[in-house]
Amino acid sequence: MSSPITRRTALRTLASAAAVASLSRVRAADEKIPAAMPTATPASDSFHHSACKWCYPKISLDDLARDAKDLGLASIELINPEDFTTIQKYSLVCAMVNFPTGKTPQGVTVGGITKAFNRLEHHDTLVELYTKQIAATASAGFTNLICFSGNCEGMSDQQGLENCAIGLKRIMDLAEKSKVTICMELLNSKVNHKDYMCDHTAWGVELCKRVGSERFKLLYDIYHMQIMEGDVIRTIQESNKYIAHYHTGGNPGRHEIDETQELNYPAISRAIKATGFRGFVAQEFVPARDPLTSLRAAVKLCTV
Repeated sequence: MSSPITRRTALRTLASAAAVASLSRVRAADEKIPAAMPTATPASDSFHHSACKWCYPKISLDDLARDAKDLGLASIELINPEDFTTIQKYSLVCAMVNFPTGKTPQGVTVGGITKAFNRLEHHDTLVELYTKQIAATASAGFTNLICFSGNCEGMSDQQGLENCAIGLKRIMDLAEKSKVTICMELLNSKVNHKDYMCDHTAWGVELCKRVGSERFKLLYDIYHMQIMEGDVIRTIQESNKYIAHYHTGGNPGRHEIDETQELNYPAISRAIKATGFRGFVAQEFVPARDPLTSLRAAVKLCTV
């Protein structure tokens, strides 16, 4: 095993030879892991469009689902199993099922962003929670289920990799049998989620390799990774086989993905399509203007 990863040196200088050595397997190109694709979605020569429900708190799920097709959506995501029937009434899928949460015997709430798979003491509860959520996801015919690393809280990246792999391997047999892909989200620890561990693509790719299952991949959030590392298109090109899903968001501010922010979403969308990705790109920006007008414009901008 290579020497322990130093979080604010090796990861920030990944392009250097030293960082590549410290993550010797991160950019290996010899593994072939097929992309996940929701079974309820028809075949297409491009990716499909989704939206995250939490971004529209003033719009009911029923109303958003009713308007979804006109907005160019095939999915509304980050919803819980009790809401599946609402979107299914409108022939929509949930391209990314929400994470389950629960309390450990010690009274710690786990499953969310800050307390998750990088702590061994959370694993028994997480396995129980994800066993139920995988079953509910598969029963509905959906195929992607989100998860998180948890915060560092002083833990090294190397230890976090080991712990996450141990916990995730416990649910991989069920995920594989159920044809459900567990997707760990890449989040920024600079602005929005201080101390979050899975905050660089390299770390996430290494975790995928350690878990070693086609049913564990990454949720690549373009907004978050622009903040942490930039170089979005090159990263997508190099790491796409480990990515099952994408989220958008305007930077800075996480608002509309238009001319007010720095990311070139048409170019990014073309790069995603060029990899052969046929899953979902989900709009996850917080509208600063009329929400449905902004959502329609975002989907149009990303339709390439």
